[in-house]
Amino acid sequence: MYNRILRPVYIFIFEMVLGWKIVGKKPDHKKFIIIAAPHTSNWDFMVGEWARASLRMKSWYVAKKELFIWPFGYLFRLLGGFPVDRKKNSNLVEQIVAIYDHRDEFNITIAPEGTRSYNPDWKSGFYNIAMLAKIPIQMAAFDYPSRTVTFAEPFFPKGDFKEDLIFIKSFFKDFRGKNPENGVRLD
Repeated sequence: MYNRILRPVYIFIFEMVLGWKIVGKKPDHKKFIIIAAPHTSNWDFMVGEWARASLRMKSWYVAKKELFIWPFGYLFRLLGGFPVDRKKNSNLVEQIVAIYDHRDEFNITIAPEGTRSYNPDWKSGFYNIAMLAKIPIQMAAFDYPSRTVTFAEPFFPKGDFKEDLIFIKSFFKDFRGKNPENGVRLD
């Protein structure tokens, strides 16, 4: 329901006023995991919401539980958010894989850096979810200078995290976030 209401607002603001566009196409798999990078600003959430609304795509996301307090908690849940406690080991990967196993269609969006600051050590959760659920990784890059969100072809991980991460990061390396100093580097 929120998408019907907010979709015209997102399109007006991001496409008509700010000039954003989408390169690539909406994923055609029923189950996949989206990794969005570079994640350098709180604005990335709004750009992601616009892309999701523009593509008429159902998608969920996980975010730190601190964001889900009143008065914003209800809104974040309405927008597809799942709160996670990053301070406690709660087998989050297994919980998300179980959701994939019990649904015919499902995807979530994750920022693999795990933070808006520069982080050379990406979290491996997205990769482990993709491997265990046997789903492709859909890469979505934010590029603020050109105002584009670019979707790559779906990538099926091979089982070697270090090798696959080199390939994944190489896709993102030329895209610039809102704060480019915090962006993706091939360290």
